[in-house]
Amino acid sequence: MAQDYNPQCSDCLCCSHPTVLIRNSPTVPEENNPNSYALNLTRFQTPSLSVSQQDCQTDSIYTSSSVSCVSEDLHDLKHTLLEIEKAMLGPDPDETANYPLADAGNKWMQMMEIVAGGLKQTLLACARAVADGDNDMTSLLMIELGQMVSVYGEPLQRLGAYMLEGLVARHASSGSFIYNSLKCKEPPPGSDLLSYMRIIYELCPYIKFAYLSANGTIMEAMRGENQIHIIDFQIAQGTQWMGLIQSLGALPGGPPHLKITGIDDPANAYARGGDLSIVGQRLSQIAESCKVPFDFHPVEVPACEVQIEHLGVKQGEAVAVNFILQLHHIPDESVDVVNHRDRILRMVKSLSPKVVTILEQESNTNTAPFFQRFAETLDYYNAMFESIDVTLPREHKDRTRVEQHCLAKEIVNVIACEGAERVERHEPFGKWRSRLGMAGFSPIPLSPTIHTSVRSLLLKYHRNYRCEERAGALFLGWKNRDLVVSSAWK
Repeated sequence: MAQDYNPQCSDCLCCSHPTVLIRNSPTVPEENNPNSYALNLTRFQTPSLSVSQQDCQTDSIYTSSSVSCVSEDLHDLKHTLLEIEKAMLGPDPDETANYPLADAGNKWMQMMEIVAGGLKQTLLACARAVADGDNDMTSLLMIELGQMVSVYGEPLQRLGAYMLEGLVARHASSGSFIYNSLKCKEPPPGSDLLSYMRIIYELCPYIKFAYLSANGTIMEAMRGENQIHIIDFQIAQGTQWMGLIQSLGALPGGPPHLKITGIDDPANAYARGGDLSIVGQRLSQIAESCKVPFDFHPVEVPACEVQIEHLGVKQGEAVAVNFILQLHHIPDESVDVVNHRDRILRMVKSLSPKVVTILEQESNTNTAPFFQRFAETLDYYNAMFESIDVTLPREHKDRTRVEQHCLAKEIVNVIACEGAERVERHEPFGKWRSRLGMAGFSPIPLSPTIHTSVRSLLLKYHRNYRCEERAGALFLGWKNRDLVVSSAWK
């Protein structure tokens, strides 16, 4: 899911690696076609039980028997007679499973039964076949799925197109080559990518919910402080802090001094159109207009490489640390023995922050086995695609591009990649609570004022969005599916 922009989309969307031909897709010129799949179907041949194949098999048996008949060995003669009997009468039903053609026919019938159950069942069955190493069933189901999905269709059809792409990438590659097999088109220009981020920011309440709950919590925690230092582990465009600066400028008695340390991977400069100095200039202008004393400290390194000396915390500063959809990108003990995820949390705790604000996707894909991870991703992103579907018409070109450039690469990464190359490693709130507790943090319940503000925000969106407080955190979801969780810690 994107923030101001999605760091995982900064180098392209994996939407054009060899996968599937999509049914019912309108004719679009290749350079403008957001659905430019191209599948070589020659390696996914459909089984054919032709008479000629059976005749060839029978001919081979008769040839073998004519040679064996001259044998003086009675055992060989008996065996030959049995072979002739099988050739004339057909194999014993109990032995059918041992014949390759019969096995292919059984798989074909099994595949047809699966497909009759609909797209969701077919996607899950294909993932199971990939997990089990059943190459024949995988190939059959991929062909059928290619006719069932469409980036212009219903939410599940659109999601299915990207999940199928992930399955094909996983099936065709292995180990460290998986991510490299996702051969993508050139990414959109940075200005276009920012436009897509703004569209999803307006379409869905997830990021606004994050900013509203985090900023409200920081304002409450910093009441009465004269020196505030906010450390943002993914500052992106800095959009989150514009409203907070304005709120500080309106405080009775005058604003405090504000310092923001903005962390971001240098690779994301493409989407921003330059380095972090662009963000610093923008925020400085707003602070000046609001008469807020302001300093900006850029840190252009990946979040997992941040060390305490990068942060520039000074004595007397009241520190707030902000993680918006960032912690799940930091590798943990399942990826690297260093366990940067827990290292970063312990480092932040050593700063004695007044508050740490976190927003994470409520999904369990980090250490789950492949099939369970696939099923979880299917359920999670189906709710996400449904929530987009009620806002933009299906044929709207912006909807297609938003889904491709803001969501699809996440989906492909979860399904196709392993090891360090799988950067989308979501954990549910219960696991985050355990990690934070082991790092020495305690939860801070979000105030009733924040609850009220969030409910007012959701009134502007579809009625299927819901927000609930559980275990001191706020869960925002679509229908019965939790999608993001906002929490605060000290």
